[in-house]
Amino acid sequence: MTSATHSTLFPPVPDTADAVLEGLDPEQREVATALHGPVCVLAGAGTGKTRAITHRIAYGVRSGILPPAGVMAVTFTNRAAAEMRGRLRELGVGSVHARTFHAAALSQLQHFWPMAVGGQHPPRLLDRKVQLVAEAAARGGLRLDRNELRDVTGEIEWAKVTQTVPADYPAAVAKSHREPPRDPAEIAQIYRTYEQLKQDRVVIDFEDVLLLMVGVLQYREDIAQRVRSQYQHFVVDEYQDVSPLQQRLLDLWLGDRDTLCVVGDASQTIYSFTGATPDHLLDFRTRHPSATVVKLVRDYRSTPQVVHLANGLLNQAGGRAAEHRLELISQRPTGPEPVYTEYGDEPAEAEGVARRIRDLIRSGVPAGEIAVLYRINAQSEIYEQALADLDVPYQMRGAERFFERPEVREAKTALSGARLAGRNDALLDDAEDLPSQVRAVLGTKGWTAAPPKGSGAVRDRWESLAAIVRLAEDYVKAKPDATLSDLVAELQARADAQHAPTVQGVTLASLHAAKGLEWDAVFLVGLTEGMLPITYAKTAEQIEEERRLLYVGVTRARIHLGLSWSLSRSPGGRAHRRPSHFLDGLRPGSGSRARAVAGGTGGIERGPATRKRVHRGPVLCRVCGKTLTEAGEMKLMRCEDCPSDMDEALYERLRDWRAGQARELGMPPYVVFTDKTLMAIAEAVPSSGPELAVISGVGARKLNRFGADVLAICAGEEPGGVDEDGS
Repeated sequence: MTSATHSTLFPPVPDTADAVLEGLDPEQREVATALHGPVCVLAGAGTGKTRAITHRIAYGVRSGILPPAGVMAVTFTNRAAAEMRGRLRELGVGSVHARTFHAAALSQLQHFWPMAVGGQHPPRLLDRKVQLVAEAAARGGLRLDRNELRDVTGEIEWAKVTQTVPADYPAAVAKSHREPPRDPAEIAQIYRTYEQLKQDRVVIDFEDVLLLMVGVLQYREDIAQRVRSQYQHFVVDEYQDVSPLQQRLLDLWLGDRDTLCVVGDASQTIYSFTGATPDHLLDFRTRHPSATVVKLVRDYRSTPQVVHLANGLLNQAGGRAAEHRLELISQRPTGPEPVYTEYGDEPAEAEGVARRIRDLIRSGVPAGEIAVLYRINAQSEIYEQALADLDVPYQMRGAERFFERPEVREAKTALSGARLAGRNDALLDDAEDLPSQVRAVLGTKGWTAAPPKGSGAVRDRWESLAAIVRLAEDYVKAKPDATLSDLVAELQARADAQHAPTVQGVTLASLHAAKGLEWDAVFLVGLTEGMLPITYAKTAEQIEEERRLLYVGVTRARIHLGLSWSLSRSPGGRAHRRPSHFLDGLRPGSGSRARAVAGGTGGIERGPATRKRVHRGPVLCRVCGKTLTEAGEMKLMRCEDCPSDMDEALYERLRDWRAGQARELGMPPYVVFTDKTLMAIAEAVPSSGPELAVISGVGARKLNRFGADVLAICAGEEPGGVDEDGS
């Protein structure tokens, strides 16, 4: 190994305490040197909070103030804990403990259990919590499907981390405005039986690890003193996500000491449904009046344009968290303005986003540095399809690919079975058309006309099934005589197109799954009322959490940021949707603040199938030289009113060919080529593959698929090489 390689893999360890402070900005340095008393670090997105707190630990250890074995750094995920351990090793203080709350509590419980209960071994950790919840439900005469089990299990976990006992669960649900997946009294009954079953079998779950350790420390002062003698200093990352139970454990670890440093950002609280609350962060200075408070606002992640939008979002926020918002200041060079794009329908939005991604990749942005983020996982399918159509590699994060999800596989199997049964299937007797047949079949798999209340696995399942229903509705519009067999074949074709091996590629993820990550380019899609904020966000606080979710999405972007929405679900549908009100006053044309917030050059780009207006740079008409503002005109490179040299007969032949292709493939004609693309072809009359490829709307995939036919038509021949006269 060369010395250069060694220095890259193993960065040099600072040799003095002061060397640890090198490279820190003034606020980070203030964090690193604040080693006494309670410390509260309010750290905005991209401000280097992990760097600040790991350097604080390293500086304290090297200064002789913090004993390395006496420091406990606590965070919420194994990935975050591993990252912190790695950074501490690089700083030469690898003996410091960096763990999740659960890992730290489990280690202590296993060590002190014999002392606490008289030599017995600690209870076994429960392997299959959901299985035991199912048994608890069955004992009460309740049958839950797989998704209901996940949701009820989640409710039990929420109750335990909020220190709610079964008897108090219904009242706690009402007070917190939760929408439980079943009647609260039923869940309380399942919860009670579940706890009894665990006790009978001498097993515990992960929440019990925290509860039991809280009990041990609370009632065994000797053990509490031993823990406190080992750990004298605590650092808690992502403090806005702490639950009441975790805070209780932290208080017991500390005792009457104030050797605590917490780091968090109330504006990134997006997990309240799991019991997380920013109240402990917001109340920190009340509980610790002498606390040192440091704000990290220098954003090293995002360009000034992205940061400007993020600040604008929070400036419109309300509620307690908004009162403590941080105004970020970008430290990066200027970059492109965020691009707001309005599309006529969802397929056009997906195709437009996919094309922009392809262009970014061609310009040199790695596919792995691009992400498409959406509110719910059911939105992924149309983007999987659009990216696959352009041969753009992608990977899913936090969810399975659409056609690999259990409910989608079950739906395909059920539809295939109904297809084989045909009219012998009683389910289909009253179904007059294809969508009605699909609704009838999927009704046996959990689909209902109205969505279930609240969020969770049941809602996720319903959304996936609803996506198949919508696909059937769109499919029959494009192919009115389609049968169930046709639809089953279409579903399989889509699944096959998206089943390429997982490789390094564009990330598709929900906004929740994107927390803690970042990319060079981020596309936030589906930003309509009812989706963000989601329709089941009812209270003011729930809606504000939706705004914070969008804020988290915006701050994932380093350089390029796209925000888009569509006015209708399917082509030709009623344009009844409206953009998320979170964008009011931020996107151009949406309010008096638009010009100031959006900046001088950024603007709305209206996508395919809409009236378009683009403000990203001058594109000139090839006839009169006028600056073009309509996206359709930009595709043609001329004004709509300027004379066209289009071959009208060729255009009509192309349209007839497209109609035949659409019928044969069972897809809407615009998916083959849009009208504007056909017009551009009829004007250019390409005679070779390269000439056809440069026309906007063609691309490599469609060139390979349709290029030979189009070039034949342009040459006056029939597709397939047969001349018009049949020779």
